[in-house]
Amino acid sequence: MEHIDVAVIGGGQSGLAAAHALLRRGLRPVVLEASDRTAGSWPHYYDSLTLFSPARYSSLPGMPFPGADSDRYPHRDEVAAYLTAYADRLDADIRTGERVTSVRRDGSAFDVVLEGGGRLGARAVVAASGTFGRPHRPELPGLVEFTGQVLHAADYRSPAPFTGGRLVVVGAGNSAVQIAAELATTARATLATRGPVKFAAQRILGRDLHFWTARTGLDTAPLGRFLSRPPAQPVLDDGRYRAALAAGRPERRPLFTGADGTKLVWPDGQREEVDAVVLATGYRPDLPYLAGLGGAMDTEGKPRHREGLAADVPGLAFVGLEWQRSLSSNSLRGVGRDAERIARRLVAHLARR
Repeated sequence: MEHIDVAVIGGGQSGLAAAHALLRRGLRPVVLEASDRTAGSWPHYYDSLTLFSPARYSSLPGMPFPGADSDRYPHRDEVAAYLTAYADRLDADIRTGERVTSVRRDGSAFDVVLEGGGRLGARAVVAASGTFGRPHRPELPGLVEFTGQVLHAADYRSPAPFTGGRLVVVGAGNSAVQIAAELATTARATLATRGPVKFAAQRILGRDLHFWTARTGLDTAPLGRFLSRPPAQPVLDDGRYRAALAAGRPERRPLFTGADGTKLVWPDGQREEVDAVVLATGYRPDLPYLAGLGGAMDTEGKPRHREGLAADVPGLAFVGLEWQRSLSSNSLRGVGRDAERIARRLVAHLARR
């Protein structure tokens, strides 16, 4: 068995930030990425996705986001290319095509088991595998009986396959509103939500919202320690999406109450033929490899941690969780700060052993 300092599971933005922070403190992490490239989930998001924060606020430590216009909102493909370039510049042992199937205790260290039977002995483990691999598909009224197409936002790419159809998008977050508005350009689309959509202005007094959250310290405030459940985030809007909803493109309705074959039943009793339902209902931490590690997860399958350090498993840490420490914990602009704190605390933990 090969013995290493730290196994970093995941080679996207969180794993790369963790590797950078660990290298700065003299450790030699091994980054284990299941896919064939170090771009995380970014290549798999829908085609039109752009960052919600400008390029100037969207960098990992040690490498500014490239481009002359630092106030632009980078496209999905730009982010994927940036992460690949960042990985190439890291003096780290990054192994693609290495899927971790389980992490077990081996005395005071960890036994990291790979698909195919390989194993690594690690003094510490950083779980940085994100959420994209675990789309959240809530139980919605009648959805089991609905015989039309049902897909998650993780499977959505563009409106082209749905041209001329009847679509319902479920959700009230950024992705739900953006996908519904995009579908409404080529099809009849409805945004189905449990309550009104809440908007936040993208720009205030001529500045992007992230300028103000950074200036006031709200972006880095350690609010995560006070939250048992992350709050719902408003939809960031420059005015386009609010106007689109006001114009009925897409229309917004309360969530459907049932289904009958390919028909959805609305709260007013109307039954309507629908081609597809798109669930823009978020994601959950994708950590199946920790299922057998006692104390790592709670009964709902959520990681048990305090600001990124496992509560009952010394040497195990998490990077990139939503609201891990602050509202920017799972973003390019914030994950580096969390990774630095985790690396510092892991070094202290290893020094005590």
